This record gives sequence, C-alpha cells and structure tokens, in this order.
Amino acid sequence: MHPYLFELASLMAIFAFAIVSPGADLAMVMRQSLIHGRREAIITSFGIGASLMFHVTYTILGLGLIISQSITLFNIVKWCGVAYLLYIGVKSLRAGKSDLTAQPAVVEADKKRQSAAKSFLLGFAANVLNPKAVFFFLSIFSTMVSVQTPSTVKFGYGLVMATCLIMWFVGVSIFMTTPKMRATFSRASQWIDRVSGAVFIVLGLKLATEKAG
Repeated sequence: MHPYLFELASLMAIFAFAIVSPGADLAMVMRQSLIHGRREAIITSFGIGASLMFHVTYTILGLGLIISQSITLFNIVKWCGVAYLLYIGVKSLRAGKSDLTAQPAVVEADKKRQSAAKSFLLGFAANVLNPKAVFFFLSIFSTMVSVQTPSTVKFGYGLVMATCLIMWFVGVSIFMTTPKMRATFSRASQWIDRVSGAVFIVLGLKLATEKAG
C-alpha cells in the first residue's frame, strides 16, 4: 500500500469515531432538521465541513501548536465557544412550538425562513469555536502523518475528512426530515427545542471546564 494511502486510512479509522460521536455538531444538525427543515440542515452540514478545513489548515500551518501551547489563546477560543453554545441553548429554550409537518414554504407568516448564510454560520461556528478540535487535529496529524508528507497531500487528507463529515451530517439531515420522522416529532416540537437547548447549555458548561493541558 502506498504510504499516503496508509496514512489516510489510519486517519479515517480514528476520524470515523469522531464523526459519529455525539456532540454540539450532531445536536445542531438534528435541531436544524427538526425545527427548520432539510435545506437548512444540509447547509449547516456544509458549514461544519468548512470549519473542519479551517482546523486542518491552521494545524498544517503550525498555528495549532501555537494555540495548544498558549493558555491565553486557548482560553479566548474556549470562552467564545462557551458563550456561543450558551446563547444557542438559551435561544432554543425560549423558542415557541413549531409545526414540523409543515413544508418550509408554508411556515407561519410571522416567521422568516432561515437564510442560507445563517444556516451555514451556525454549523461553522459550532465546530470552529470548539478548542478540543485544536488538540484532536494536532494530535492525529502529528502522530499519524509523517513530517515528510507534502502539505498539499495533508490538505487532501483534510478534504477527504471534510467530505465524509458533510456526507454523514447530510445523511442525518435527510433521515431526520423524512415525513415519517417529522410527523413523529411534530407533537413534541417544543420539547425538542427545550431538550436541544439543555444539551447546548450542558455542552457549553462542559466546555467551560476544559483545560489546555
């Protein structure tokens, strides 16, 4: 096997577990799917994928090491992430009941459909403000990728990982927005917001306890 293919396979073996593990990304996509619809959830999935490339890029450029060694920079990222998760959590808790069986074009007149830019930024921010991603990508790239591997190849690894991540969350988006699933969750829409809000708040508080070392 070509050494680059072996490196990619090794990275993907570890990354596969990270993709499916519950976290803020999954909670965000599920809420987007159930509350706003398939289109918004898919766009949010692409935002998450784009944020992965952001993490990979600064890791390859060496900035990840700088952030991991700087308590100040780590805390800036951490507390921005905490504030964002708490904001999303509180906003979800305060949301009213939604009709999940309605099509996006016939939502209530007083509610605007979520813009593509907002959907994308929700996914991007949920992942990019997670300081644990700094250590995750720094650790797997430093331990599983040779220093001799060209940067272009490393970026290629990142693109493959981002593509797989997007495909996973697009799959979640499609599954959660099937008519049967939407009908199942329709009666509990307000509780979905409350539970997802609580999840975001818990994740935010958990992130607040994270340390750089």
